[in-house]
Amino acid sequence: MDEKKVIILDTDEQHCKALCTLLEAKRYQVVLMRSLDSIQEYIQKRTCLAVILDVDSASVDNRGLRQITVDNPEVYFFAMSRHSYNPEFKESICYHIYACLNKPIDQDEMFYWLKCIEENHAVSDNQTAP
Repeated sequence: MDEKKVIILDTDEQHCKALCTLLEAKRYQVVLMRSLDSIQEYIQKRTCLAVILDVDSASVDNRGLRQITVDNPEVYFFAMSRHSYNPEFKESICYHIYACLNKPIDQDEMFYWLKCIEENHAVSDNQTAP
């Protein structure tokens, strides 16, 4: 697995650039995507630690969000939004999203969740090692 690879879908260029800078400073490899379809295609061929999705983006809908998370249970998905409540994504957020992040991103919160994922992977790897 690419332990430190994070995919980002964020149509806000300025916010995306700031997010990439934060992640790269902590040695995460960032891959930028423009649609759920491109993310689905990418993660079918490669592995990654997490996907951060801007749910305010026009290219993200509840059905697509639900489907990509169900198809890729090994990937941790974050929903990111300027709104604290997104009723149109209620089902996906309740059942399919690992964590929700408010924009602008609180870097301590984001790195806390990424660290939790990495620790979870380390425990899983140790349990499956012979």
